[in-house]
Amino acid sequence: MTCNIAVFGTGYLGATHAACMAELGHHVIGVDVDASKLAKLESGEVPFYEPGLQEVLQRNIAAGRLRFTSSYQEAASFADIHFLGVGTPQKKGEFAADLTYVDAVIEQLAPLLEKPAVIFGKSTVPVGTAARLAAKARQLAPAGVDVEVAWNPEFLREGFAVQDTLHPDRLVLGIDRDFPGRAEEAARAVYAQLLDEGIPFIVTDLATSELVKTSANAFLATKISFINAMAEVCEAAGADVTVLADAIGHDERIGRKFLNAGVGFGGGCLPKDIRAFMARAGELGADQALTFLREVDDINMRRRARMVELAREACGSLLGARVAVLGAAFKPDSDDVRDSPALNVAGQIQLQGAAVNVYDPKAMDNSRALFPTLGYSTSALDACSGADVVLVLTEWREFKELNPNDLGRVVRQKSLIDGRNCLNPTTWRDAGWTYRGLGRP
Repeated sequence: MTCNIAVFGTGYLGATHAACMAELGHHVIGVDVDASKLAKLESGEVPFYEPGLQEVLQRNIAAGRLRFTSSYQEAASFADIHFLGVGTPQKKGEFAADLTYVDAVIEQLAPLLEKPAVIFGKSTVPVGTAARLAAKARQLAPAGVDVEVAWNPEFLREGFAVQDTLHPDRLVLGIDRDFPGRAEEAARAVYAQLLDEGIPFIVTDLATSELVKTSANAFLATKISFINAMAEVCEAAGADVTVLADAIGHDERIGRKFLNAGVGFGGGCLPKDIRAFMARAGELGADQALTFLREVDDINMRRRARMVELAREACGSLLGARVAVLGAAFKPDSDDVRDSPALNVAGQIQLQGAAVNVYDPKAMDNSRALFPTLGYSTSALDACSGADVVLVLTEWREFKELNPNDLGRVVRQKSLIDGRNCLNPTTWRDAGWTYRGLGRP
């Protein structure tokens, strides 16, 4: 069954979802207030880096299944299934999520809904948001109770977003038990191809569906901070955290994924989501349940300070030192620099008097916009020219494949700190480098 779908917000989540829904054969209209973003998408250009997405976008625009607009009226007339995919950033000066954009979509869309419609929320929101938005939509919409709000959280990994949308490991749908309608039927129509693949489909209430996403992010953040805490112990004891992670990762109850010690997590999801989760738990009177997340956050931020400390030790003093930073994106296969540990470390080192040169395969433009005072280079070799120490802070394949002898010819000192434990220490040490990993002897 082919559906007419509108997707509100054409940022990372919205643009990916719109293109992939068209790839499933539906007719899709993407809606945004940002004219420049819409112009890029209409021309078949993705405004951010995500492997494989541009091809999906261009294929479906050419097929006539995907278009973009700034008109809510056009979207309301065209679609009876609406996906809400706008951002929920952290409020300035607070831990809580800023729901301005989420509310704005409902406030603008609902008054235009004169026929039955389902609004599926995909944004990550504090528990209780969906029920509040559902009440607001029913109140504002001419169609009244025939407008249903359901929640269908996203579980995208940057760098794998197309795969995660078209072949997810699960689909979760939260429906309003007090106002049962056609949300489940609509979701089954939208995702029919995925359900035919046997992908698990979990139908629950609104609150549980909201908690699934925030709980998943809290667990992943905890797992990363756990192994980074173990790295601190390993450094004190002379042990190797990479071998430790391999050994405990063989236990199927623990698993090896997300047990890579290093400079910590960043990006537009985990940091702000765990903080918003803590804030919401406090509002609900369950603040003690999530106090451990404060330590998770503290451990994560401590890793950045540790990297600065190691750079200082390597140089003797950062004042007047030349430091090469390889990596700016918060993770490989992405140009996302939001709350990037790499850029945070680079900025701190520069503030302590060092000349810092940064290179990243995809995130240079975004980095310049955020940290214009840092030095930027056109290649890894260029960034490392004359360096007293080289920091590897994003585990791009390009950096894993660097030749230590080539790099050794351009640096001032053969000193390398592997902030992601992604290089082979023996290879670098055999080439005459002083190699330092995090949590490794």
